[in-house]
Amino acid sequence: MDIEQKGKILAIVVLAGARNKVKPGGAPIFIAENEEEQEKIALNLSRTLKAMAHDLENGVYILMKH
Repeated sequence: MDIEQKGKILAIVVLAGARNKVKPGGAPIFIAENEEEQEKIALNLSRTLKAMAHDLENGVYILMKH
């Protein structure tokens, strides 16, 4: 059975210095030490989850299914 979730945040990737900008609950939060690691995590998750990664330009990426 294939279950799809659309229009929902599937994951959050945040820089260590911006972790206070997100609150736990609803989606897994991945913490990166720097921007390079953050981009790599977001890219790998987007491929794995078949989701789009959106850079909020404040140290936070969200991964969503559209």
